[in-house]
Amino acid sequence: MTYLALRDHSSSSFLPADMQLLSWLLLLFCICASGVNSLSHVPVLLWSTESSAWSLAPIVNAGHITSGHEFYKLLEEDAPKPKLIVMFLQDTLSIDDFTYYSTVYGNENPLQNVQHILDTSPSSLILPSVDKKTVGNLPNYLKKQDDWNIVDVDHLNVSSLEMNKDKPNLIIIRLQSIPRSNEKSAAKVFGENDKHIGRITRKLKNHGFHFTAIYTGVKPSKVVKSFDMVYKTGRELLATDSTVSYTPLNVTNGSDVSCILIYATQFIITVNKSLELDLTNITFEVPSVDTSSSECSASNTTLSLVYSLSEKDLNSLEIRFFMTNMFYTGSARNWFKLESVMLIPNKDILRNATFSTSYASAPAEYSYHCQQVGTSSMYGERLIPTNTEANNWEIFISEFQIQGFNIENNIFSYASDCTTFFTPAIWMGLVSTIILLWILSYGIFMIMQLTTNDKFDDPKSQPLSVPQGE
Repeated sequence: MTYLALRDHSSSSFLPADMQLLSWLLLLFCICASGVNSLSHVPVLLWSTESSAWSLAPIVNAGHITSGHEFYKLLEEDAPKPKLIVMFLQDTLSIDDFTYYSTVYGNENPLQNVQHILDTSPSSLILPSVDKKTVGNLPNYLKKQDDWNIVDVDHLNVSSLEMNKDKPNLIIIRLQSIPRSNEKSAAKVFGENDKHIGRITRKLKNHGFHFTAIYTGVKPSKVVKSFDMVYKTGRELLATDSTVSYTPLNVTNGSDVSCILIYATQFIITVNKSLELDLTNITFEVPSVDTSSSECSASNTTLSLVYSLSEKDLNSLEIRFFMTNMFYTGSARNWFKLESVMLIPNKDILRNATFSTSYASAPAEYSYHCQQVGTSSMYGERLIPTNTEANNWEIFISEFQIQGFNIENNIFSYASDCTTFFTPAIWMGLVSTIILLWILSYGIFMIMQLTTNDKFDDPKSQPLSVPQGE
């Protein structure tokens, strides 16, 4: 590990000018590098039922990045050979989540079970920064080392847990996705995941299992600001893109050829203005959505997204995108159009909520893109309710892109954007300009209408006399 020591300003004047410049350039490089590297690191919390675990582990200094070799070595040090590892895997997680969500809501600590487990376990360890590829590659690494039995589940029933006693076991428990768009919803889901972790940990202990537990995330929950965001004077080349990028969802319809592509950076559904469903991660980051009901043809395409949910009154939700490909004589070419969007809750087609689109079309060889799509009139493409059930639902899709026809090489074609020339901002500018020009023209016209007397009175000339008589 490399440390950088800097003198204060009172002593820096004794350094030559070129050395001072070199020191500052080195400092800038370190700051920028740390900002970029933090994009791919996640925290890892470990606890074990073995008191001897990690007794010889080195102290992790702040800012230290745990390498894959160090992380795997720590797991090997946990008892001679651990027979059971339980990994609680969340879609997003950062070290700041533990401090923020444990204090922002006062006495309500959504992470109290995890905190209690770390405090009371015979052995526990916190790794603030581990490469996310190291965590994701853990199942493959264990399989190569000792032929581990890998079990991937959403909900674990400890009472019916059957392990292969001849092999070590890794159980991956996938927790609920965190809706980052709403802090209260995020804190609520954090609390539910925390209770789930505490419940499983207690049951494993009560059944006499000796195990090591890991709590981590697939990717970091937020991006640490790069240097130019903090200091505001760096060049643009020092900036890092803080936008979370996802892989487009590829629907092949039973073949190796893509027939539908869809992409978004945010996909949020709101029910009755109370229940918010953030479907972004389970659609694009860790796809668990069912697309088997999708249909593709040369003239009509239907994208079906079926989600299994665990809400009280909503067990499943199907979202259908209906697209057509038609020839228009006016333009002498084929155009593809997103006709409508349908929401089907709990597989009840009679309670479907249907929305029609206002424009949402592109040449058949292109894909369609819009920065914001949803039920609000402020979005670039508005989804208009067509039945009474649709009034209970709200849709918001950010950086929406879809293509249902003529897909080549499994990638999007050139995108036709929904933004027109006459946007609200342009209309506002045009109207303001016309009003100002009218005022200016009226003023010039009034000035031109001013007249002056042909003669002025001369004080040195003969005074004008008016006879008094008749």
